[in-house]
Amino acid sequence: MVGAKAVTSPNTSLRLAPQRRGVNSVIVSPPFYQVSCCGSVPCTCCCPSRWPALTESPCSRLFYILLHVGTSAVCCLLLSRTVVERVWGKAHGIQMPSGLCTHLFGLSHCPVLSGSGAVYRVCAGTATFHLLQAVLLIDLHSRTSLRAQLHNSFWLLKLLFLLGLCAVAFCIPDEHLFPAWHYIGICGGFTFILLQLVLITAFAHSWNKNWQTGAAQDCRWFFAVLLTTLGFYSMAGAAAVLLFQHYTHPAGCLLNKMLLSLHLCFCGLLSFLSIAPCIRLKQPRSGLLQASIISCYIMYLTFSALSSRPPESVILQGQNHTLCLPGLSKMESHTPDTSLAMMSAGIMYACVLFACNEASYLAEVFGPLWIVKVYSYEFQKPSLCFCCPKTVEPEEGPSGVAARPADQETSPAPPVQVQQLSYSYSAFHFVFFLASLYVMVTLTNWFSYEGAELEKTFTTGSWATFWVKVASCWACVLLYLGLLLAPFCWSPTPDPQHPIFRRHCHRVSIAK
Repeated sequence: MVGAKAVTSPNTSLRLAPQRRGVNSVIVSPPFYQVSCCGSVPCTCCCPSRWPALTESPCSRLFYILLHVGTSAVCCLLLSRTVVERVWGKAHGIQMPSGLCTHLFGLSHCPVLSGSGAVYRVCAGTATFHLLQAVLLIDLHSRTSLRAQLHNSFWLLKLLFLLGLCAVAFCIPDEHLFPAWHYIGICGGFTFILLQLVLITAFAHSWNKNWQTGAAQDCRWFFAVLLTTLGFYSMAGAAAVLLFQHYTHPAGCLLNKMLLSLHLCFCGLLSFLSIAPCIRLKQPRSGLLQASIISCYIMYLTFSALSSRPPESVILQGQNHTLCLPGLSKMESHTPDTSLAMMSAGIMYACVLFACNEASYLAEVFGPLWIVKVYSYEFQKPSLCFCCPKTVEPEEGPSGVAARPADQETSPAPPVQVQQLSYSYSAFHFVFFLASLYVMVTLTNWFSYEGAELEKTFTTGSWATFWVKVASCWACVLLYLGLLLAPFCWSPTPDPQHPIFRRHCHRVSIAK
């Protein structure tokens, strides 16, 4: 077991967590006043006798996630016209006090403290908060470094600093905030969408490659691949049927029908190419499992897009009817159903949190070029925890010795050893910076942020949000096609032992 040094006070207890794959985690149990105040002691657990032992990294990650969820909830409340009217009793938004506005800006026209302007200001403070930490934590690899304490400690000071950034953002006039910050938010939002697409395709690629490795050795893994593939295709098919049932109508909704048909064709094309002989010759482990996962994600993006579009009005039998949404598919006029749109938003935010955590982990495992290296990672044995590889391919170190895998026996460590990070702190904050911008532009309808309201987002929708989500779906299809067709751009040496390669060589020899 690797030794660890720690300077403790008389009231601070220190214990070592159980060893897991050769990595030790130091768990510090400081008094509650040190945890709740602004000291440098990491907040691991306030009730160690009741809660399971948490190391610094998971506990810090949990606090940042809760912080992001809290700020997103505040944005939703400030964007809701119903909340503003019932709590403050003002239908036209919350105005900054005129005396304070005149003192700060020298103007009589004060910025509104609710609506899209408030969302922009809160997200500006949150994004700046994470961007500053991402810059300060660049090239950090030791959990015992002084800079690591900035990520794992000083919680009260960081909370006050975040509130201060948001307060400063509320002091910026609208004419200075919206033009520049709107374009920054659009660029950051699109960047985060591309990052999500890379992660979902890498997730499907890794899952298929890992379980195909086991299927070649054990029939139980083969049945697991078969059942999982059938399950994902069943979910995708059921989603397509429900979307045709609730988002189309015989009297209209032509755009919805064309979009659903096109995306079903995409799913069929990707499935066919995944098992095509020419593709499997270059990628022997390509299969239907990864195609079924991508098909499910395409159906989710289609559902998210259709639930975000404005309803369509048609005239039938001399009467005006609204169609193309679940709550408006019948001829009777009633309040539109917002449950599906809210469910879509919940799934979207779960994907946001997944992207923030998975990207930071992969950045620490594979380095700065993790977006490329994650696709070429080769699993040695199948596992249920395939999305979190423990090691990368052995690389030659500076002394010419190959790196040793984490699950292999190692020689006794020296007395002083640097504790490696379980995920990249800098990448973690940078992805949260992008996530803050993505949440900002999503809540304010992307390009049409003027007059954005939370109720309109879940009832009437907007064409800007609709086309952004449709474009995300098409980008996902193009990215997956690029992964399938990329090996044709070069000529890697195929595996002579693979059955497809042997059959191909046999046919060539017969032809000769």
